[in-house]
This record gives sequence, structure tokens and C-alpha cells, in this order.
Amino acid sequence: MKILDGKELAGFIKERQAHVVRAMKKKPTLLIIRDSDNPVITKYVNLKMKYGEDIGVKVIDFRAQNSDEIRSKILEANEDAEISGMILQLPIIEKEKTDELTNLIAPSKDVDGLSAQGDFDSATATAINWLLSGYDIPLAGSKIAIVGRGKLVGAPLFKMFSNSGFDVSLFHRGDDLTNLKQYDIIITATGVPGLISSSMLKPGATLVDAGTASEDGVLKGDASDEVRARTDLKAITPIKGGVGPLTVTCLFEHVIQAAK
Repeated sequence: MKILDGKELAGFIKERQAHVVRAMKKKPTLLIIRDSDNPVITKYVNLKMKYGEDIGVKVIDFRAQNSDEIRSKILEANEDAEISGMILQLPIIEKEKTDELTNLIAPSKDVDGLSAQGDFDSATATAINWLLSGYDIPLAGSKIAIVGRGKLVGAPLFKMFSNSGFDVSLFHRGDDLTNLKQYDIIITATGVPGLISSSMLKPGATLVDAGTASEDGVLKGDASDEVRARTDLKAITPIKGGVGPLTVTCLFEHVIQAAK
């Protein structure tokens, strides 16, 4: 069984990015806007700040107090030539305003790929595509299931795969997930710990677990412990270091492109 180690792939790309940034006259700057100190969010922000430091990209962590302050900061950053790209770190407290706020980000600075008219594809969706491609998991000819319709992963990945002509179905976390046994590749991103049970996966299936949640201070994925104990799957992401590292890598690839 293959372990889909995103850290290994990210390492090669990161080395190239550092070389590119060193050669740039004007160094890129990434602005992260958030309104929460949730441990999962803080973990990802810290990862991005460390990654930026490693390759020479300046990262600004801006903590907003409310959605009005988020709006003001986005509009200000749109006009700031020093800001190469920006992201709104999700989820925000007022979730119902997510689309409204992400759509305010200038298309050329939307490095997370979440606005309606952004210049870049979703960073997380692209990372999953890179991960499967990097480990020679064929998408063409496979039945693909995506569990979770979120703005960060499920919705943009479904759009990406559909536009590429792949055989892909989209499931909500409340759907009958026993139907997943019909699929060759399952990508899950619901943030519900243990949602995917062993009985839902056929032997030889590939599972990409992009779900992240905090349970008693411990980061958990969507896959149950039973799933991770199996040895008859074709491939699976590790508990840590699967999609996350490549998402950060893809995000900074977009920042570098935006700065150019």
C-alpha cells in the first residue's frame, strides 16, 4: 500500500521556489487575514509563516475583530502594491459572509483561488491533484468520489475534475456513504472525525483524507482508525503530512506567480 506523503513532494518544489525567490528583485509578500485563534487555524497560519520564512517570502498575519474589519483590510490590500497575494483564512466566525468577502479579493491577488473570478485555481484542490499525480494514481478511467462540498476542497475539486472530463461524483457528509464502495478513489474533506469507516471502502481503493478537525486538542482526519489499520487499500494519505504540506506549497507557488 502506498502512503501518499505530501511532505516528500513538497520538499522538492520548496527547494525550487526558494531558488526562484532568491533571484527576484522584489520579494513577494503574502497577507493572511483571519478572525479566529482556533487551534487548527493557528496551526495552518504558523505553517504558512514558517514556509514563507524558509523560501524568502514575507508573510503578514492580520487578526481582524469582525467582518467589517476583514472587508476594510481586503479593500486596502487590493490597492497595496506591496501585497503580492492574500488569503482569507477559513472558516471565519460569520460563515454566511464567506462568499461575499472572498469575492472582494482582487482576482490577481486571490492566491487561494476562492473568489468567483480569481486568476488561480483552488490551492487545496490543486494540491490534491499534484499528490495523486505525483504518486501515479490514475484519474482517467477511475471512479472518483468527493465527500464534502466545502468551498476550500470539495466544490473546487469537483469543478476541476469535472472540467477535466473525469468520472467524479460529489457526496454530502449526510448522504448514504456506503455507496463509496463503488469508487476507486475517495477524497474526503468534511472535518468530521471518523466519518469514513472501513466498511465504506473496497479493497484496492485510494483514500485521500483532507478532513481536519480538533478533538480534545488532537488533530483528526475523516478516516476512522479501522480504515488506517487496513493493508488492502491501494494508497492512503498519512494522518499528518498528506494534503496539507502540498496545499501550502501550492499557495506559495501562486504567491510567487502573482508577484511576477
